[in-house]
Amino acid sequence: MSQDFIRLMHVLFLPAAEALPYLPWRPAADVYRTRDGFSVKFELAGVRAEDIDLEVLGSRMTLRGVRRDTCEHQEGCRCYLMEISYNHFERSLELPYNLERADISTSFRDGMLLVHIRTEGRP
Repeated sequence: MSQDFIRLMHVLFLPAAEALPYLPWRPAADVYRTRDGFSVKFELAGVRAEDIDLEVLGSRMTLRGVRRDTCEHQEGCRCYLMEISYNHFERSLELPYNLERADISTSFRDGMLLVHIRTEGRP
């Protein structure tokens, strides 16, 4: 059975608070083709920069990390409604270029991880 179908069944037939822990979090991404390569933007609101890992293997880029719930560590704090996913995440993207030969730089601001991939002039 596909993961999408299972996820849909959880959302439709389980109360929201019960369904969310089973849903994997895949951060949204935008990929742009630029003059000298690619620019990739990942939406990571609430994630600390030190909790992010970016791995490149061939033409695949994999982002891993964790978003932590800050309230759970406060005394007397109990969940009333929970719609935001707090857990480990992973997102892989396949690009039409061997990224191991690219010049890759990252920046993190306003809850967005920006990955700049310079491919021009690279063999």
